[in-house]
Amino acid sequence: MNASQTLADLSQQTSSADAWLMAAYEELTAHGVGAVKIMPLAKKLGVSRTSFYWYFKDREALLEAMIRHWEDKNTGNLVARTEAYAENLFEAVFNLFDCWLDPDLFDSRLDLAIRNWARSDPSLQARLDLADARRKRAMTDMLIRYGYDPEDAEIRALTMIYTQIGYISMQVHEDAAQRLARMPGYMEVFTGQKPAQKDIDRFMARHR
Repeated sequence: MNASQTLADLSQQTSSADAWLMAAYEELTAHGVGAVKIMPLAKKLGVSRTSFYWYFKDREALLEAMIRHWEDKNTGNLVARTEAYAENLFEAVFNLFDCWLDPDLFDSRLDLAIRNWARSDPSLQARLDLADARRKRAMTDMLIRYGYDPEDAEIRALTMIYTQIGYISMQVHEDAAQRLARMPGYMEVFTGQKPAQKDIDRFMARHR
């Protein structure tokens, strides 16, 4: 399931597992996990309820697939960006910033929905805690590689994490160009260092 897909994109594939996942995604992100039910999803897709069972054992299996999608996409991509090739600290952190600007790398709506769901589901909260720890470790390790001592690196990583969670939980609607323009400033806040213009230009070029 791709973040850029919609139910309309999948209208010709309503027998696929991806179609069920996309329908579940739209209900989860718009109305919460309680709205993810087989019969309403079948009606939305225009198919019979029984077709669901070709792809998923039950509702729990569908929800598990959604959680795995979130783990693979949001946490997996974030970790991958911290490990991507970079010439210097600034390129490394800008690589991470790609997650905050590219919904194909990191789905903020899904992250918020998972966090809201986890409040009433202890087993999901445990998986969310593990995901957050994995993200923190990856970001801390990235900063350590560029010379920060472990304690300082962890504090800076947490600052970045909490800032992004704040954006998500507050559902900040910010003009894309404005947010992009602020990234060099965030870089200076998060790293304590000012990026060179060449690093800024390279980052801006791939998002413009």
